[in-house]
Amino acid sequence: MPAACSPAVSRAEASRRAMLKFGAHAFCWEGDWTDEIGDRVIEQAARAGLDFIEIPLLHPETFDAKRHRRHLEAVGLACVSSLGLPREAHMPHEPQKAVTFLKGVLDRMEELGARDLTGCTGYSIGVLTGQGPSPQELDRMVDGLAQVAEDARSRGIGLGLEAINRYETYMVNTLDDALDVVNRVGSDNLRVHADTYHMNIEEANLREALQRVEGKLNFIHMSESHRGLVGTGTVPWEQVWQGLADIQFSGYLTLESFAAPNPELAAATCIWKPPRHTGQELAEGGLAFLREGAARHGLMEQVR
Repeated sequence: MPAACSPAVSRAEASRRAMLKFGAHAFCWEGDWTDEIGDRVIEQAARAGLDFIEIPLLHPETFDAKRHRRHLEAVGLACVSSLGLPREAHMPHEPQKAVTFLKGVLDRMEELGARDLTGCTGYSIGVLTGQGPSPQELDRMVDGLAQVAEDARSRGIGLGLEAINRYETYMVNTLDDALDVVNRVGSDNLRVHADTYHMNIEEANLREALQRVEGKLNFIHMSESHRGLVGTGTVPWEQVWQGLADIQFSGYLTLESFAAPNPELAAATCIWKPPRHTGQELAEGGLAFLREGAARHGLMEQVR
């Protein structure tokens, strides 16, 4: 069905065209998402003054989505969801298992009221083969993402594909890699997801990398080189802000600092040292850093 004829597509498109939004990943505060933990995180995110929260759906069956939807609506917070595929559902090797898992995630997102699904939607973190992706692996990932993108479109949910560093995946390491996959899928419901932590490892110039995904970028994790408080590490933030300003970015700016990562994610990403800041310090200090940088580069004009 053409996009103009589908109310669900119209909602997804409206979400994408919405102004710049400031949010944080739930792992800023807690390492899991259950009924009780989710309630705490929602309250902390609201106190921090965020526009939205990114809710991990690594185990989508472990919480009452409708309960959290009511809570989010009560405090005026939007939400998006993110994940990494389970190892047994690594899309390049097990495409049908991956598609089935993601369709179940989309079911939960509808109950939760989440607007977009992003992260490592086409592969599993920590699955490595000792070489780059084969043409067959890329084909399977493209085919699987095409199915999920259209299913998500029918529900009014946008989809993103994140590029992460070579030590965590061999499939999608740079923004150019992600863009190639997005272009091959050919759906305007699939967008590129950038992450400054990974870009700081993989990209020669962060500004130029962001320029190349103009019109295809809807998500960016603002994450420091040490995964702590943004602005206190080695990420070249001026390049990031310049690149976002060049493309007049108006999507999701997400703080991704890990005060309490999920044990599975901590193992996959090698995060075991205790954080220097509390979750609330990461959220409130990070939000101040993001707002200042966005204002200094003219991006606050993209804020409603």
